[in-house]
Amino acid sequence: MKKKIAVLGSTGSIGGTLLKLINNNEFDVQLLSANKNFKKILKQAKKFKVKNIIITDHKSYLQAVKFNKNKNLKIHNKFNLLDKILKKKLDYVMASISGIEGLKPTFKIIKYTKKIAIANKESLICAWPLIKNELKKFNTKFIPIDSEHFTIWSEINNVDTSQIKKIYLTASGGPLLNYDLKKFNKINVSNILKHPTWVMGKKISVDSATMMNKCFEVIEAKNIFNLSYKQIDILIHPKSYIHSIIIYKNGLSKIILHDTTMKIPIFNSLYNNNKSYKNNKNLDLKKLNNLNLTKIDIKKFPIVKLLKKLPVNFSLFETIIVTINDFMVSNFLNNKIHFNDISNLVLYYLQLKEFNKYKKLRPKNITEIIKTSDIIKNYLFNLKKI
Repeated sequence: MKKKIAVLGSTGSIGGTLLKLINNNEFDVQLLSANKNFKKILKQAKKFKVKNIIITDHKSYLQAVKFNKNKNLKIHNKFNLLDKILKKKLDYVMASISGIEGLKPTFKIIKYTKKIAIANKESLICAWPLIKNELKKFNTKFIPIDSEHFTIWSEINNVDTSQIKKIYLTASGGPLLNYDLKKFNKINVSNILKHPTWVMGKKISVDSATMMNKCFEVIEAKNIFNLSYKQIDILIHPKSYIHSIIIYKNGLSKIILHDTTMKIPIFNSLYNNNKSYKNNKNLDLKKLNNLNLTKIDIKKFPIVKLLKKLPVNFSLFETIIVTINDFMVSNFLNNKIHFNDISNLVLYYLQLKEFNKYKKLRPKNITEIIKTSDIIKNYLFNLKKI
């Protein structure tokens, strides 16, 4: 019997990769979603014989309705019709809508699936306890898709985390690892988008360059695996071959590696180790013999200082971090601020009293998280400094 699946964010990198890994003989794609790329999602719907798609940008939705010639395809503008779209519980959902915008759809679709693979960072950073409760409520299995978290999850899925001494997440160092610090004030957008090992979107490429992406992953790891921040650290690993290192209290240590591609965690989230990955390569001894693991250079990547300012307990402060960073990255991509300004401004605003108060506020629901993010966006937008 075909597995019924849905892909939220099907036109993005993660969603698109997933669709390349499947075929119509094994999977019945029940639902696809996109924001603006209506032409691509219409092609995907045709290829996989999908009957329902959601396009959230209203202008793009209207264009899709006008452009569509498939009478069997229903095009929706919002996620509030999931009850009518999904008649039976799905076998698998990939939640890969990026940004805060992906938080509510990710949360809403949990009840409609037996298993959900989450690539939306904001769900795991800003709303993990809420997501976790929803997973438990509807008996939905969860798999993290980030390569670092997937490798950790695959190793310690049935391990008592109190037996873990330390977990290291690896970071490539991005395009600026060997860049002269004295030239950082002259960095432009094109410099940042030339990532040495990963093919990524603009936003995440900037986050990789500042090392904010790795800060986010530390928060995710702390949440997902119920660890303390003291149990998590970051190592620079330019080859992106090793994705995590786990140090156990019993003296054993394990290095988890795979080739530099998101196809592997996505493939395994789909097939549960029941199928061989056809592009599986032999162990790369050249990479293993030249790991070049190092600590982070704080002068080059000052944004990691925020890891020492994180609250122990889940709060709205995580939403503040995500929102401020998103705002600064957007301004950089639009050439309104310099690259160095991203880290400096993020650290500056996070230490202000009006933002620190959120460390004591625990969000009650998803709506509160989104509302808080909107308030912070408006605050920053009205500032004269930027």
